[in-house]
Amino acid sequence: MDIQLEKKKGLKPKHYGYIALGIFVLFAGWKLIFANSVSSFRTDKERLSIAHVTEGKFDDYITINGTVAPIATIYMDAYEGGRVTEKLIEEGSMVKKGDIILKLENMGLYEQILASESNLALKQNDLRSTRLTFDARQVEGRRSLATTSTDLQRLKRNYEQNQALFEDELVSKEVYLTSKENYELAQKQYDIVKLQTEQDDELRKTSLTGLDVDLQRMRKTLGMVYERLDHLNVRAPADGQLGFLDAEIGQSIAQGQRIGQVNVLTDFKIEAEIDEHYIDRVKRELSASLERNNKEYGLRLRKVYPEVRNGRFKVDLVFTGEKPETIRAGQSYNIKLQLGASNDALLLPKGGFFQSTGGQWVFVLGTDENEALKRNIRIGKQNSKYYEVLEGLEPGEQVITSNYDSFGTAERVVLK
Repeated sequence: MDIQLEKKKGLKPKHYGYIALGIFVLFAGWKLIFANSVSSFRTDKERLSIAHVTEGKFDDYITINGTVAPIATIYMDAYEGGRVTEKLIEEGSMVKKGDIILKLENMGLYEQILASESNLALKQNDLRSTRLTFDARQVEGRRSLATTSTDLQRLKRNYEQNQALFEDELVSKEVYLTSKENYELAQKQYDIVKLQTEQDDELRKTSLTGLDVDLQRMRKTLGMVYERLDHLNVRAPADGQLGFLDAEIGQSIAQGQRIGQVNVLTDFKIEAEIDEHYIDRVKRELSASLERNNKEYGLRLRKVYPEVRNGRFKVDLVFTGEKPETIRAGQSYNIKLQLGASNDALLLPKGGFFQSTGGQWVFVLGTDENEALKRNIRIGKQNSKYYEVLEGLEPGEQVITSNYDSFGTAERVVLK
């Protein structure tokens, strides 16, 4: 008789595989539903800017806006302070070098001129008196020298005669010795007078020379004071247009105060500001161009200013050939500044995404164009229209190029 065996209750080995598979499916579903919902952002496709990645020539240039300015501006500072008494030329007028623009008066300077003139007159009188004194002493010295020279010759002759007579015993010894002593005394007096005359001549020469030098110095000082007086006439430093004039009749002007400027209009330059992103690539002598009335004009980068203010730095450009006929100071032009040669590259149109990501990543649309996933990329150079893509994208792919700030931390953008 057969005995029916009861089936054992409980889990069999094969059940463990089914359980594990179910857990995996549930976990995958949870990740798909909940994880994607946290990192996704939904928006209307029409609200976004979408561009294709293309292959083409990358023109290495930037477009900047510049303002026409005179080739040079010469500032006028007051050499001398004073009160404005007359205003001869108004702002905006054309001037020639040396034209008087303003007249000032300075009472303190006038008093200084009078004092300098008085000192010069006193010095001239001192020189005249000293010269007369030395001349009188020179005459007196020469007179004394002539007298002592004559006495010396007479006493010498008497001494020689008495010496001969004494040798012949015709005169006494006392007479001979007296004539000898008189001659020797005359010789010493002559030497003293001669020495004094020579010293007076030397003193006269050095003293008068010093006084002449002092007098010339005072005349030069007075001349400089007269030049300061002429500086009360504010003159145009060059030919050009009087740009501005900060002075009115009756106004007090301090020494060194800036009172105006003259714009030299023999040529023009263009002043422009460039984003500091390009500061390492913008160098002197770069080529540029602008278009005006369907005609292109060549430019050259003449100067790069080192200061960076508010994220921008300043440059000056000059024309390399002809200029627009209607060019005027203050006009604005769009300028194409060439930074390098053209090359083949992947091109991504410019957009607001760069401000959100710094060009480090973008959202790339899938083939169904219903969603866009975040992808890291690397961008090289840029011009006014395109970014040069170095890594991360392929030709034909579509990229969201509008601003990403509203996307938050989403890793995926779902398009409706």
